[in-house]
Amino acid sequence: MILNLLKSILVTATIYHAVPEQTDSTPFITASGMYIDADCPQCHRWIAVSRDLEELGFVFGTRVKITGTGYLDGIWTVQDRMNARWSNRIDFLVNEDITGGKWEYIKIEILSY
Repeated sequence: MILNLLKSILVTATIYHAVPEQTDSTPFITASGMYIDADCPQCHRWIAVSRDLEELGFVFGTRVKITGTGYLDGIWTVQDRMNARWSNRIDFLVNEDITGGKWEYIKIEILSY
C-alpha cells in the first residue's frame, strides 16, 4: 500500500473514554497495543483516528498538532483506531470527568512519524 502523506487535514473531533461501552472488551489496550494508564488516560495525549486517515499518513506513532478545539489543542500521538463506521474523524482519549466534546473543521497536522 502506498501512503498519500499529507501535511494537514480538516476533520471532525470527538472525545472518548477507556471504557468497554466506548471501546471493546479490553478498554485499557489501544489498537496499537499500548497500555492506557487507568488513573489518567488523558496524560498520554493519545488520539484514535478513523481508518481512512491511516491511508493519508496518520498511522500509529505519528505525532500531530491539533488546533481548533480550545483546551485540547496541542501535540498528540496517534495510538488508536476508531470503529470502521467513522470517517474523517479523530477521537481524543480523555479522563472520564471530561464529558461532551465535538468539534467540526479541526486542523490536524503531521509533525513526525
